[in-house]
Amino acid sequence: MKEKIIQTLRDLQKYALEKNYVVSIFYHEEDSYLMRFANSAISLNTNEHLIRLFIDAYDGNKKASYTLITDINKIEEMKEGIDTVAEMVGHSQPLNYTPTVPVYKGDFIDEDGFDAELAFISNEERLKFFNEASKGLETDELKLSGIFSNGSNTLAAINTKSDNVLFFRTSDAQVTVVLAHSKLKWEVSAEQSAQKKSELNHEKVNRELNFLVARYQNDAPLQLELGEYDIVFGPAATADMVRLMGWVGYNGGSMKRGFSFIAEDQVGKKVFSDKFNLVDDPSRLETFPFKQDFAGIERKEFPLFENGVFKEYTWSQDDADEFGEKATGHEVLHSSIVLKSGEKDIETLEDLVNMPREKDILYVPFLHYMNLVNPSKGIFTATSRFGALLLKKDGSVAVPYNVRVTQSLLDVFGDKVAWMTKSSTVYNISQSYGIRNPTALVIPNFVKVDGLEISHSNTSY
Repeated sequence: MKEKIIQTLRDLQKYALEKNYVVSIFYHEEDSYLMRFANSAISLNTNEHLIRLFIDAYDGNKKASYTLITDINKIEEMKEGIDTVAEMVGHSQPLNYTPTVPVYKGDFIDEDGFDAELAFISNEERLKFFNEASKGLETDELKLSGIFSNGSNTLAAINTKSDNVLFFRTSDAQVTVVLAHSKLKWEVSAEQSAQKKSELNHEKVNRELNFLVARYQNDAPLQLELGEYDIVFGPAATADMVRLMGWVGYNGGSMKRGFSFIAEDQVGKKVFSDKFNLVDDPSRLETFPFKQDFAGIERKEFPLFENGVFKEYTWSQDDADEFGEKATGHEVLHSSIVLKSGEKDIETLEDLVNMPREKDILYVPFLHYMNLVNPSKGIFTATSRFGALLLKKDGSVAVPYNVRVTQSLLDVFGDKVAWMTKSSTVYNISQSYGIRNPTALVIPNFVKVDGLEISHSNTSY
């Protein structure tokens, strides 16, 4: 199939050249499978195979785009798409810059991140995983829900400036298992990301759920008082906060548009805690990486923050063209973000709960309904959900109702950071809707931040 995709792109390029068009062609093919659970039963089991063709046409500082859902055998339909966008570009509003059509120096084929066993795992195996992950936990009142999403992603690109082709193929899976009490309305959750089938581990999920269910069944619930708390964030919460930085932090285009909390004169200056080290590392297969971007730039490890010091903005090719900057290899669907681990020797939630402590600690594994309040100051708001715990200084544990956190990323990852764990995990932030774009971050298992304010506290679950 790879050879047919590449040959189809070459045929389309030849057609465009014969018509004297300047175009770039991006091919996206996905096989997506989704099994969804609700009320301890399968509520949805579906799959789809989609091929999308994204075509851009250029005429100096004019650009037009056209997208169609098609079939690999419908070459005439694809050619009609090229004709359509070539006609559109003549009517486009001129840009204030001239977009780059890259010249690829050679073919680039990357299938290192593809595992057929994971991409095409069977319905029986998905169901078995869920049954094993929730084994011994379901009752008449404790109901199972969640998703098992998996599939493959094939991306390819060509343009009329060079004869070479880019080709990427990856496999991925994202699993979320939730147990919800039908009467008390609390929920606990465990998640897993996988790039190959051998990374799926239902025993680990079952252990995490067993521990949380025992806490929620046996420890007393309470409403937290408003005020400051030392908070330990789980990987899901940390990943969501780090993900925000890709939009309103180190993105050069966002900065130029006034949508970043990091000012241009802060390059080379300390922004976060000296414990904060963030890098874009396309060598990490578990992040479904692009080792070359779609502007043809080889992607290597790209430091973003070192010991809290901001190193450099990322620049996609289009933003670099618009603002007169140098592209940094970030013309990709997603980066491969790694928050480097720290020195605290804690691996599991049970380790955290059993750790001696001098004051109360609030454990927040998830941040729900996260939204930006002020991008230029890095302020976001979100509520806790799924498995929060209050670890009291006397060694006991309570189950807090949901609370709201409204904070600046500058504070969360600033000098208030107490520690990060040595152990890390992969957290999957992929979306189930729209174009398949498997995305994951590597995040310390736990991050402790002292003195963060709780702005609202619920009176029930």
